[in-house]
Amino acid sequence: MALPGHNHPRASRIEGASKTLLLELPGNLSGGLRFSVLCFVWLPVKQLPTYTPPEENKKPKNVFTLPSDLSELALANRNELADLLVSTGWKSLSKNIKSEQDYDPAAISVLHTWNQKLEAHWHVHMLVPGAGPSLSGDDWKEAKTPPGVRNSDGYYLVDSEKLKEDFRKRAIAKLRRLRRDGKLKLGGKFEYLQSDENWEVFVKNLESTQWVAYIQPPPKETSGGGEVVNYLTRYLTSGPISNHRITAADSDEVVFMAREGKRVGGEREQVPIKLSVPEFTRRWCLHIQPDQLTKSRYFGGWSNNRLAGYMARCQELLGTEPEVSETRTEAVDSMDSQWEPPSLPECAHCGSIELSLVCETPKPTWKELFWRESETCPEWYAERQRESHREFWTAHYGSDYYDWYLETQVEVAKETGPEPAKAIQMYLFGLTPGVSFEIESF
Repeated sequence: MALPGHNHPRASRIEGASKTLLLELPGNLSGGLRFSVLCFVWLPVKQLPTYTPPEENKKPKNVFTLPSDLSELALANRNELADLLVSTGWKSLSKNIKSEQDYDPAAISVLHTWNQKLEAHWHVHMLVPGAGPSLSGDDWKEAKTPPGVRNSDGYYLVDSEKLKEDFRKRAIAKLRRLRRDGKLKLGGKFEYLQSDENWEVFVKNLESTQWVAYIQPPPKETSGGGEVVNYLTRYLTSGPISNHRITAADSDEVVFMAREGKRVGGEREQVPIKLSVPEFTRRWCLHIQPDQLTKSRYFGGWSNNRLAGYMARCQELLGTEPEVSETRTEAVDSMDSQWEPPSLPECAHCGSIELSLVCETPKPTWKELFWRESETCPEWYAERQRESHREFWTAHYGSDYYDWYLETQVEVAKETGPEPAKAIQMYLFGLTPGVSFEIESF
């Protein structure tokens, strides 16, 4: 099963999940910007047996929590912080897997930006194999729990304490580089961080803050890699909320179901959340990402420049050959036999199939759609913009200035411009041509 929009073999031959590892930025850096690494043991279909840990090793999951604030910093620096989260998280995870488990790791990452209540909750899921080619020999290695280590669920990948410490150091170092290179937007409530002294205090606070490492087992005993892929693919192509969660909506408010609670991930039971239409729209718009922000990435053995060699090495060590699912092949053959070429579109008036392009309508931008004078802008949103402008001009230039400004614009639009000056006849010195050419004055 490939990720939507990613017809790629690296995501098509996986099965078996073992655990989730969640890393979270401290709140005073992210304001709810959470980085999570879902470390699932992914075993190639028909190549490896599903790894089942000893029953006696299963313990309750561990959760480490930090405060969440300052979300404006993340929302104003989307590309920069998304790259910070993904790159430093992968480098930390890769380093610890290599040092503790001694195999060549790989990962697929998917960026999420919301929680169930549509709040800004940026986090990145990384799907990581629990086995791979050995770095010190010519054998195949699986992740094993070191002697004397007690973990909560019987599944083990790396030491979460070392991982979160390494992640914190790398993330803070990259954050420093971003500010040094002038790539961080520090405005609004973060304008004070433009001062070197205030910045150092801010960073020192990050260094003394405990960062989260959250580990949990798979949803259920029989969970496989396919379930994980299904979960993540919904966040690649759909919006921040599915239709079935919305229970009521009118022109004033929207009611939807969401999990909430103090524990990480919220309580399992859903409760109704009621928001005004403007607030619902505002939260929805928090998750409209820039065009160049990459939501899914591949690392290590699954990166573009290493994929072919990595997969060949895995197949060599496992003694297997590339296989194509019989079920998938049969489905494709069935589709081929039932496929019929689509009929050409016909003109509704004359029935001709020879159609010509009359005009093209470009896709409008969000700015165009929500401009207060646009026909597509909701009236309540346009009125909020006008009111915001009125408050701004009143605060700076006194009452009634905004109304005067609008009236002035209307009067200026009614005025006609001055008539252009008459053209002046010009001749070259000493010459009087029979035919003259007027040069318009300017």
